[in-house]
Amino acid sequence: MGFRKRLAIGIGSIAWMPRFLPQIVKCDGTIQKVTGDRYSLLDIADLPNITLDVPGRKSGIARRTRLLCAPDGDDWLIAGSYFGTEAMPQWVYNVRAADTVAVFHGGRQWECVPTELAGPERDDAWQVLRAVWPNFDLYEQRTDRQIPVFRLRER
Repeated sequence: MGFRKRLAIGIGSIAWMPRFLPQIVKCDGTIQKVTGDRYSLLDIADLPNITLDVPGRKSGIARRTRLLCAPDGDDWLIAGSYFGTEAMPQWVYNVRAADTVAVFHGGRQWECVPTELAGPERDDAWQVLRAVWPNFDLYEQRTDRQIPVFRLRER
């Protein structure tokens, strides 16, 4: 594991870090804008990530979110952790309402079908996600809600 990833894991484990989510999101948005969406904080930290486009469940307008992910075969796994806060990330509601989502990674785009995982399938996927980002354990301890896990499979 490289220095940048170790540093990111250390920073992500700080208990008071969720208070700065608005500033982190703003900083990340600036990095993405300045680099033409080529880089984000996740890229700087050397963490696997995707850009997810999903229609807003009320507006129908495409909402773009950069997310930490875990490749799993030909699929992508994502988790609605939001640093383990009680708030559910808004993108989760949109993904739950969508039949398909667009995934961007490495200059390519896929149309994917999202599936929210439950039971043993979720447990297995959670282990794959934890291998990429060990702080998911901390996030799970910080919240009373079950962190949703989705599999994105190319259509």
